[in-house]
Amino acid sequence: MEWGSESAAVRRHRVGVERREGAAAAPPPEREARAQEPLVDGCSGGGRTRKRSPGGSGGASRGAGTGLSEVRAALGLALYLIALRTLVQLSLQQLVLRGAAGHRGEFDALQARDYLEHITSIGPRTTGSPENEILTVHYLLEQIKLIEVQSNSLHKISVDVQRPTGSFSIDFLGGFTSYYDNITNVVVKLEPRDGAQHAVLANCHFDSVANSPGASDDAVSCSVMLEVLRVLSTSSEALHHAVIFLFNGAEENVLQASHGFITQHPWASLIRAFINLEAAGVGGKELVFQTGPENPWLVQAYVSAAKHPFASVVAQEVFQSGIIPSDTDFRIYRDFGNIPDLAFIENGYIYHTKYDTADRILTDSIQRAGDNILAVLKHLATSDMLAAASKYRHGNMVFFDVLGLFVIAYPSRIGSIINYMVVMGVVLYLGKKFLQPKHKTGNYKKDFLCGLGITLISWFTSLVTVLIIAVFISLIGQSLSWYNHFYVSVCLYGTATVAKIILIHTLAKRFYYMNASAQYLGEVFFDISLFVHCCFLVTLTYQGLCSAFISAVWVAFPLLTKLCVHKDFKQHGAQGKFIAFYLLGMFIPYLYALYLIWAVFEMFTPILGRSGSEIPPDVVLASILAGCTMILSSYFINFIYLAKSTKKTMLTLTLVCAITFLLVCSGTFFPYSSNPANPKPKRVFLQHMTRTFHDLEGNAVKRDSGIWINGFDYTGISHITPHIPEINDSIRAHCEENAPLCGFPWYLPVHFLIRKNWYLPAPEVSPRNPPHFRLISKEQTPWDSIKLTFEATGPSHMSFYVRAHKGSTLSQWSLGNGTPVTSKGGDYFVFYSHGLQASAWQFWIEVQVSEEHPEGMVTVAIAAHYLSGEDKRSPQLDALKEKFPDWTFPSAWVCTYDLFVF
Repeated sequence: MEWGSESAAVRRHRVGVERREGAAAAPPPEREARAQEPLVDGCSGGGRTRKRSPGGSGGASRGAGTGLSEVRAALGLALYLIALRTLVQLSLQQLVLRGAAGHRGEFDALQARDYLEHITSIGPRTTGSPENEILTVHYLLEQIKLIEVQSNSLHKISVDVQRPTGSFSIDFLGGFTSYYDNITNVVVKLEPRDGAQHAVLANCHFDSVANSPGASDDAVSCSVMLEVLRVLSTSSEALHHAVIFLFNGAEENVLQASHGFITQHPWASLIRAFINLEAAGVGGKELVFQTGPENPWLVQAYVSAAKHPFASVVAQEVFQSGIIPSDTDFRIYRDFGNIPDLAFIENGYIYHTKYDTADRILTDSIQRAGDNILAVLKHLATSDMLAAASKYRHGNMVFFDVLGLFVIAYPSRIGSIINYMVVMGVVLYLGKKFLQPKHKTGNYKKDFLCGLGITLISWFTSLVTVLIIAVFISLIGQSLSWYNHFYVSVCLYGTATVAKIILIHTLAKRFYYMNASAQYLGEVFFDISLFVHCCFLVTLTYQGLCSAFISAVWVAFPLLTKLCVHKDFKQHGAQGKFIAFYLLGMFIPYLYALYLIWAVFEMFTPILGRSGSEIPPDVVLASILAGCTMILSSYFINFIYLAKSTKKTMLTLTLVCAITFLLVCSGTFFPYSSNPANPKPKRVFLQHMTRTFHDLEGNAVKRDSGIWINGFDYTGISHITPHIPEINDSIRAHCEENAPLCGFPWYLPVHFLIRKNWYLPAPEVSPRNPPHFRLISKEQTPWDSIKLTFEATGPSHMSFYVRAHKGSTLSQWSLGNGTPVTSKGGDYFVFYSHGLQASAWQFWIEVQVSEEHPEGMVTVAIAAHYLSGEDKRSPQLDALKEKFPDWTFPSAWVCTYDLFVF
C-alpha cells in the first residue's frame, strides 16, 4: 500500500517536471514498467518505490540539463577558492605605501621608527631592571621634554612619573593574586591651555619579557604614541578634551602597572574612553579586537575616524571567551576602571622571543597604525560624546571591516532584528516546500530529513577521521609537523575532511537516492545547507553574540542567489550560466569566511607552539580545520549530486592525504626553523635553581640544585635530545606531592598546562642578592584563627605559594581584596614584583584550623627569580644554553626555591 501510493506520487511529480521542461516523448513502456518495481528506500530501513529517471542506471546524474563534468566542477571550485584566497591575501598585505611623510600635522613613521630603534637598543627591559626603570624611563622623559618644547601654545603638557604599590586578584591562567611595589608609569597629559574635565587614554607598555628586545611587544606602540603626542601637541587645532598617554612599565608582570594607574593616579578619574595598544605578533595590520563594554560610540568613533580600518567583533568575542591564553591591559581598565584594544597579530611565531627586533617591523605597518591612532584620538578628543559618555552606553555593537576598505557597524539590537528577518525568509522559503501537496513535491519532506541526517553523519565522520589521524600522529611523536609548513595541515586534515564528506554523499547518491533526478537532489541539499546555517544563526542570535552576523551573511546571500537562479536551474539544469551565477552569488559569504579563517590561523597556529605539553596541538588544529572545511563545503555539497561522478576527485584527495600522512609519519617536515627571514623557534625555559625544604621545626631536610627544563609545546624534548644527549627521559622531574605546585619555582601558575619537565643536576647557585624569608609573628585572633605575618626581600620578581593542610583553610590575607584566591589545582599563587628600590615585602595570612594536624597548618614556599643583571646567569646555564640548536629559543635565568611548614 505504501509503496504503491508513494510510487504514484513520485510518478506524478516526474510527469509534472517533464511537462514544465518540455519533454518530447513519454518513456518507453518497458522502462515505465521497470519504474514501478518496488525498491528498498528509507532512512531507517523503510522501503518505497521511486520513479527511475530516464537515461542511465544507478548513481549517475540524470534529467534535463544535468550531468556536470567532474573534472570541470572540481577544477572550477578549486580555482574559485584560490581566487578568493588571493583577494584576501592582497587585502591583508594592503599596508600604507606613502610618498613623503612628516608633513605638518601628519604622522611620521620614520620618526616613530627612530624612537623604536632607540628603545630596543637598550635591550630586554624587565620590570625592576636598570634597563627598564632608568634607561628607558630617562629616554622617554627626554623625548617628551623635546616634544613639549616644540608644542603649540594652544596646548598644555603635564608629565608625571608614578611609582604605585598595590595588589589585586585575577582569574587569568587559572587564577592568582598579584602584588607590586614601586613600579614605574610615565604619564603625559595633553590638554587645552585652560584645562579639561574629560580625557581619553592611550596606553602602551615599554617593559619586555626576559631575554627579548620586545620591539612589537610593545616598544613599537610606545614609539607610535610618542609620535602621536608630537603631532597633536604641534597642531594648531584646539582640543576639547585631554589626551592622557600612559607609558606603563610593568605590563608583562601580568598587567600590574595599568592597575596601579587606573586605581591610584589622580588623572584616572578624567578618563571616559581608552585605546590600548598591544601585540600578539609582529607587524602587519593592527586589529581592533576588543572595545569598551557597552560603548557603541567608541566603535562609531573608530568607524568615523580610522583611515585604514581593520576590526571585527568576532575577534573580540573569541578573545574574551578565554580560548586564547593571553590577556592585555584592556582587562584592567575594563574591570577596575569601569571604562578599544588594538594589537598587531601577524607572525606570532617570534612573539616574546629574541627575534622580536625593530628591523622586522615594516615602516608601512608603523605608518598605518600611527595614522589610525592619531585620527581616532583626535576624533575622541574633539567629540561631544566624550563628555557625556555614560549617556551612550546602551548595548554592544556589531562591527566588522570589509577587506580593510571600510567598517560596517550597527547596534546589536538592530543586528538581532536583521538576523530574525533573515530567519523568517528561510522559514517562508522552506515552509512553502514542506507544505506543498505531495503530488507536487514528491517525497521532499522525507528526502530533506534523511539528507540532513546524511549531511550531519558526513560531518561527524569527517571530524572523527581527522581526529584519529591527529591522535595517531601525536602518539608517534610527529606533532607540529605543520608548524613551519602550514599547508601540510591543509593537505593532511583538510583533504581528509573533504574526501570523507564526498564519500558519504556519494554513497548516499548511489544507494539511497539512486533514482532521483540530479536537479531535485541538488535543490534538496542546497536547502539542507541553508537550514543548517539558519540553525546556527538562530542559536548565536539567541545567545546574544554579535558574531551571529556571519551566519546571517551565510544565510541571506545564498538564499537570494537561489531565488535568482532557480528559474534557470529548473529549465536548463546545472549548466555554465547557472554555475557562474551561483558562484557569483556566493562571492561575499565565501570571501568574508576566508578573510576570517586567515585571521583564525594567523593567531592560533603560533599559539599552538606555546600552549604547553598537555594540549595536543594536532588535535586542536585538525578540529579547527575540519570545522572550517565543513563551513566552506556546505553550499558545494549539492555539486556532488549534480556531478556525473566523484571518483577522480576522491582519488585525488585520498592520494594527497595519504602521501602527506606518510611524509609526516616519516618525519619529513621538521616543525621548527632558524631561517633569519622567517624564524619559527621552539621555546624552552631553563631555570638554574637551588631548592631547600624545611620541616616544621625549621630544619633543612632536603637541598638540591639543578637546571629545570620546560618545553612550551607538545613535542617535549624529542627533537632536542639528539643534540643534547644528557637531556632525556632519565632526568624527568619528580613531583614533590607534599609541596605546593610540585615543589618547583613556577614563574606563573601554568603548571596545569606543562606537566612534562626535566631536572638536570647542577651545582648550587649563589646570587649576590639572595632572598630572605622569615616569619615575623604568629598570633591567635579573637575569631579563633591563626594569623601568620611574613617578611620577604629579594630580586624584582618572586613567587609565593601556599598549600593548606587537611583540616585547615585560608580565611583571609592582606593581599588582593582580602579574600584568598586559589589557582587551578587548589594551591594559592602570589606573583610579586618591585621596581628598582622597594622596602621589605610584609604580608599576612589567616588560617582557620578545624582540627590539629601533626605536620602543621600550612606549607608555604617562595621562589626568587633573577631575570636581569649578572645574577641571572651561571656558568652551567650558559654552557647548556650554548648547546641548544639554533632553531630553539632557550630563555634562561637563575632562581631559588625555599619551602617552610608552619
